[in-house]
Amino acid sequence: MKRFVIILGVLFLILGVIGLVHPTFNYHQQEEVAKFGPIKATVDQQKTAQIPAAASVALLVAGVVLVLLGPRIKS
Repeated sequence: MKRFVIILGVLFLILGVIGLVHPTFNYHQQEEVAKFGPIKATVDQQKTAQIPAAASVALLVAGVVLVLLGPRIKS
């Protein structure tokens, strides 16, 4: 159990740092715009998503807490 908590804390730390260093990312989404019988017309749109700084900081804090308090958990 202790090992799982520490690994989860390290994962949260890594995700928090990534969220602060690279807060935006792009992805593609295909959207169907028309359908005429068996024929479909789709559009490939590029979208941008932002990770809020507060969420990244919360992940960092949670990661630090889990890493520091993980070894103190009683089995």
